[in-house]
Amino acid sequence: MNTRFEIEYRTVFGQDLWLNVLESDGNHTSHAMKTYDGVIWEVNLEVSQTIHYYYSVTWQGDLRRSEWVFSPHSYTPGANIDECVRDCWQDCPESFRIAGTLVPVFSLRSRESFGVGDFGDLRMMVDWVAQTGQGLLQILPINDTTTTHTWTDSYPYSCISVFALHPQYIDLRQLPALRKKADRERFEDMQKKLNALPQVDYERVNNGKLEHLKLLFQQNGKTVMETKEFKKFVADNHEWLVPYASFCCRRDKAEGQENFWLYVQYLLATQMKAVHEHARQRGVLLKGDIPIGVSRYGCDVEAEPRYFNMNGQAGAPPDDFAEDGQNWGFPTYNWDEMLQDGCQWWERRFRSMAKYFDAYRIDHVLGFFRIWEIPVPAKSGLLGQFSPSLALTCDEIYRAGISEWTLKNTLAPIISSQKDLDDAVARGNYLFLHDHRNPEVFHPRIAAQKTEAFRFLSNREQEAYNRLYNDYFYRRNNQFWYEQAMMKLPKLVGATRMLCCAEDLGMVPDCVGWVMNELGILSLELESMPKDSGTRFGHVERNPRRSVATISSHDTPTLRMWWDEDYERTQDYFNNILHREGTAPHPMPGWLATEIINRHLQCPSMLCVISLQDWLATDETLRLPDASAERVNVPANPQHYWRYRMHLNIEDLMEAKDFNDGIHTLIMQSRRK
Repeated sequence: MNTRFEIEYRTVFGQDLWLNVLESDGNHTSHAMKTYDGVIWEVNLEVSQTIHYYYSVTWQGDLRRSEWVFSPHSYTPGANIDECVRDCWQDCPESFRIAGTLVPVFSLRSRESFGVGDFGDLRMMVDWVAQTGQGLLQILPINDTTTTHTWTDSYPYSCISVFALHPQYIDLRQLPALRKKADRERFEDMQKKLNALPQVDYERVNNGKLEHLKLLFQQNGKTVMETKEFKKFVADNHEWLVPYASFCCRRDKAEGQENFWLYVQYLLATQMKAVHEHARQRGVLLKGDIPIGVSRYGCDVEAEPRYFNMNGQAGAPPDDFAEDGQNWGFPTYNWDEMLQDGCQWWERRFRSMAKYFDAYRIDHVLGFFRIWEIPVPAKSGLLGQFSPSLALTCDEIYRAGISEWTLKNTLAPIISSQKDLDDAVARGNYLFLHDHRNPEVFHPRIAAQKTEAFRFLSNREQEAYNRLYNDYFYRRNNQFWYEQAMMKLPKLVGATRMLCCAEDLGMVPDCVGWVMNELGILSLELESMPKDSGTRFGHVERNPRRSVATISSHDTPTLRMWWDEDYERTQDYFNNILHREGTAPHPMPGWLATEIINRHLQCPSMLCVISLQDWLATDETLRLPDASAERVNVPANPQHYWRYRMHLNIEDLMEAKDFNDGIHTLIMQSRRK
């Protein structure tokens, strides 16, 4: 009888799906399946006897043909076939391991780009990734961040819209030429001057691109807006697109120009979708980045203020990046309101990402458990507390061994005015803070052991405070934070078929691992920042399979910078991790960078993503002479200018045969794609 077999599977790599049949007489046949939407695959077969069958996936990458198979099933004619729903990421075999490159789009440089990386350059970078045998290209957020039209907007994690793409990434080369010769010559001259700069000049680049786009809109905007493709784009994205366009008009004091912003977003979306399609054809996954926060001055907050707590500022407690903690300035989320409608805002956000990406990184996944909340108008991260969290009552503090006198005299004032803030900052020597929402309960002050107030405690009270402190930050809230995350993340992770990865560094409670394991979220593993606080370095050979191994990120020093920061530390690493004798060489030679990268490629992690700067570290003739000029961000500096650019054109990179062959060989030897 004729039987229809189907499987739900969202393709990556431009894959093919097959139904493989094992008949009772030992015959084995494979049948190509068809899809009409890239999700549901089907095939019809004549089945006259009980069969065993399994699904398999194949794809043709630039290196070799690869395959993995799903678990076998049995089928008897006349029986119902249970719907077979597969998650392509959860079911992939142990041998499925991918190597990739991390580089911000704004950092890309080609011979004809406009002083900043764009979506045309991103397409070229996909080609380099494929050429070197890699299977993934990871970028930073590409959403619009424009609030002031100054360089302070260069911060890619402070978007004004989680849906709108940044106009700076438009590839002007793909657009029609300007009709006036004088305009063409002026912008050609501007392009050459901006592209010759060693770093991004954010203001000149964006002003120039917007001016060019406005001239082009006057020239052919009406024609574009009459196309069915443009009309469909506006209709499909109306919910966020119109508020965004209206916001941009008010921001620029240019009422009545909404159509221009619809036009710009249409062009950007068209170009980015084309990059995604090209990446799939080349067998390369695109991995995006979802920031934990949004700009408090953006259109998301303006359009749906109920979702945000404007009295709080999101940040991070003190860590290796910032001694006083970090204050990102984002409003914190009103999760009670978001949960009432099933986190629809987040679902829309994730589904929007899926138009352009196959995988994504959740920036600061800890924010879904609790966020480090700093009261407005405070600046210092030391004035923050975890929200939500189970605060301490007076009785709990007293029972722990802290006296009433100590609590009263080491309690920070309630910050309700600038004077309170000034007093708190000037005083500094406090061990407890009032809860932001209920002043009758309290939180231990972060890093309190470094204060004079702590040193003045008796030994008995110091021990009592340490017990209370450690219990509060690492045990007391574990179950509570687990429940908070499980109210949000399962629905969001399940909203798309993208591979979910997360940045889970910092002050990580045990419950984070519980949730990530349960939901199959890949962790981030940095050898220089081990999860085990009792060790100096991680052991890449012990990385969990569901993880992303990397050497440096946009927030850390590059490999070469890290190597020269602390000679004692790198000597320890050289002798005891790399097991090499003698004195560690400085600056880092190319062969040593190659060895460290190879260790990461060989590890069990499903993904191994190396920053472009670290790949280049392996070639002493190709890399930037000044290693300090390679850093993307300095988290301790809230006013950092995000302007790092490749010192090479992508065209030159693709022609660097020895360098590319070396990467290709490393990846082949590691059996990664």
